[in-house]
Amino acid sequence: MLEKEIGVRTYHDLLRHYPNSYVDRSKVYHIADFEGEMPHVQIRGRFVSLTVHGEGAKTRLVGLFTDGTRALEIVWFKNIKSLRLAYHPGAEYVVFGKPVLFNNRWTMTHPEIDSAGSLLSEAGMRGVYPLTEKLRKRNISSRTIFTWVCSILDSCGQIPETLPRSITEGAGLMSLHDTLHNIHRPKDPESLNKARFRLKFEELFQIQVDMLRQSRLRKLALQGLRFSNIGHYFNTFYNTCLPFPLTGAQKKVIKEIRSDMNTGRQMNRLVQGDVGSGKTIVALMSMLIAVDNNTQACLMAPTEILATQHFESLSKLVGPVGINIALLTGSTPRKRRQEIHSQLIDGSMHILVGTHAVIEDTVQFARLGLVVIDEQHRFGVAQRGKLWNKNLGNDGNRAHALPPHVLVMTATPIPRTLAMTVYGDLDVSVIDELPPGRKPIATLLRYDDQRLATYRSVYKQLSEGRQAYIVYPLVKENEKLDLRSLQYGYDHIREMFPSFNVAYVHGQMKPDEKDHQMQLFASHKADILVATTVIEVGVNVPNATVMIIENAERFGLSQMHQLRGRVGRGGNQSYCILMTKRNIGADTRKRLEIMTSTTDGFVIAEADMRMRGPGDIEGTMQSGIPFNLRAANLATDGEIINLARQWAEHLLDSDPQLILPANSAFARELAIVRAETATDWSRIS
Repeated sequence: MLEKEIGVRTYHDLLRHYPNSYVDRSKVYHIADFEGEMPHVQIRGRFVSLTVHGEGAKTRLVGLFTDGTRALEIVWFKNIKSLRLAYHPGAEYVVFGKPVLFNNRWTMTHPEIDSAGSLLSEAGMRGVYPLTEKLRKRNISSRTIFTWVCSILDSCGQIPETLPRSITEGAGLMSLHDTLHNIHRPKDPESLNKARFRLKFEELFQIQVDMLRQSRLRKLALQGLRFSNIGHYFNTFYNTCLPFPLTGAQKKVIKEIRSDMNTGRQMNRLVQGDVGSGKTIVALMSMLIAVDNNTQACLMAPTEILATQHFESLSKLVGPVGINIALLTGSTPRKRRQEIHSQLIDGSMHILVGTHAVIEDTVQFARLGLVVIDEQHRFGVAQRGKLWNKNLGNDGNRAHALPPHVLVMTATPIPRTLAMTVYGDLDVSVIDELPPGRKPIATLLRYDDQRLATYRSVYKQLSEGRQAYIVYPLVKENEKLDLRSLQYGYDHIREMFPSFNVAYVHGQMKPDEKDHQMQLFASHKADILVATTVIEVGVNVPNATVMIIENAERFGLSQMHQLRGRVGRGGNQSYCILMTKRNIGADTRKRLEIMTSTTDGFVIAEADMRMRGPGDIEGTMQSGIPFNLRAANLATDGEIINLARQWAEHLLDSDPQLILPANSAFARELAIVRAETATDWSRIS
C-alpha cells in the first residue's frame, strides 16, 4: 500500500520520505493566556472528567481538561467509545490543537493527545508528511508516519555516510546521520536548514556526477571526424558574403564549435540564442567548415515553413560561394527528390535542408560531417538518432563510418541551471548579444477598455505598409472559459479593419490550408494574421511590426516571449501589446509586468521557471530524464546546482571511474539511484 501510494517499500525509503512542513511543539502554552485568534498550540495537563453528551448522530464526547491555570473543553464527534476508554482522569497528557472561543469557553475539537513522557509528547519541531486520500482512509496519518520514522531512527544506530569525506568536508555538509534526524525532527530551525541543504546538494550532486561521468566516458570512447581545415568556402563567405559584422557572442560560439570539430571526437553542442541573435549565421558557418573538410552538412527543422525559410535565406547567403544546397520536405516532387538522393550519394550536394523527410531510410549521404537540428526539443530521441546512421563513409561501408558532429539550436531561452541538468551531455554555448541595428521591441500592457485606442495604433502601422499578428488562446468559443477565440477574432478584426486583408491560421487546419494562409501573410497579400500559438516558432516576416496577444494572462512568460519574437525581425520599430482584463490577480500582473520590463529571453526564462517550476521545459520527459527529486527544486536551487557541479567535476578529476576506496560508498549509492530512476543521460543528444 505504502509503495503504491508514496513510493515507500523499505525502511530506507521511509527515512527518505521527507516532511513537506513542520509543526513546532517546543513551546507549551497556558490556557489562561489564550486570547483572540489562536494558532495550533500545545498544552500539558490532566482530564478532570470525560462525559458523553447527546444521542444518535448528535452524540459527542466532552473532556474537561485543565493545565492548572484554567480549563477548556475537548470535544470528539467520532470513535467515542474507544476514546472514552483511552483517556483517564488524573493522568498527565500533552494536547496539541487549535483553541476556539465558543459561548465564552475555550474548546478544542479532535486534537492530538499523547501521554506525557511518550515519544510523541517530546518537545521540538515535528515533521508533517505528504499523504494520499487512500492512506488517510486506511487511518495512516502524518502522526503514524512520524511514529514509524522515529522508531527507525532510534533503533538503527549510526547511519553510514554515502558521500565521500572530501565532499562533505569541502562543501561543509551536515553528516547523513544528523541530516536524517534533523529533517524529520529538527533540533532547531538552523539545523533544519542545514539538513535541507545537505539533501538538496546530495540529490543534485548525484545527478551531476552521473551525467558528467557518462559524458566524459562517451567523449573519450566515441571518435569523430577531425575538421582541421578552414578553407575556400568559409573564407569566401566570411570575406565577401557576410551580411553584417559578427557580434562578439557569435565569434565566441563559432570558435567553440571550430575547436570541438578539430578534436577527433564527436561534437555534441547546444547553441542557445534569443530570437534575432544570429544563430542561423553561426550554423551556416559551421556547415561551411564541414564542406571545407570534404564532408556534407544537413539542417533539420520541425516544420515545412521553417525549413523553407531556412533554405531560402541560406540559398541567398551562399549563392555567390558556389555551394550546392537543396530543400527536402514531405511535399518535394518525386523527380526532384530523386535528383537530391543521387547528388547526396555522389557527394555533389553540399548542404541539405529539410524536415523529418531527411531521416527517411531512402536518404543517404556520401560523407555526412555535420548535423544541425533547429528547435531540437521538437524531435524525439529516436528521430535525432536516425541522422547518425546516414553516413556511408570513405569506403562505402556504413559500419566503418564515423558519426557526424551534432549542433542543436534553440531560440527558447533555457535557464542556465536547468540547461546544466537537462542538457548535461551537451556542451552549451549562448549567443547573448543582438546584431547591431536591431531595435528592442516595445512591449505594452493594455486593457480591454483601451482596445479602440490600441486598434488606432495598429491602423497607423498598417497604413504605413507594415503587418500585424493577433494571437488568441482558443480556436473556438468555450462557454466555460471567458476568453476571446480565433473564430470570434477573425470576424471582429475584419469588421474593425475593413480596408485590410486578413488571413488566419490555427493548429486544427490541414497542412496545405495552413501553409496557404501563412504564405498569404508572408507575401504581404494579407496585412493581418489572426492566429493561435502555432506561429510561436518558425515564422519569419520582417515586415511585421505588431504582435497583439489576446488574453495575455493565459500565457506563460516563455510562450509570450516566443510570440513577441515574431516581430522586430526587420529594421523598423516593433511593438508587442499584451491585452488583458483590469481585474487580474497579483501574480498574473507581476508576470505581465516582467514582460514589459525586459526583452532578455534568459531573464524571462529564469523568472518563468521561478514562478511556474521547471515542468517539462524543453521536452525533458521526452528525453527520458525523470526528475525524481525529493528535496531539491530545479526552479529555486540554482546556486546549489552550481556548487554540486563544481564538486562533481572535482571528484571526477581525481577519480574518473569512482574506483578509489574513499568513494566506494558513494559509487554504490549512485548505482542504486541510477537503477531506481533508469536515468540514461547519453540519450539526450
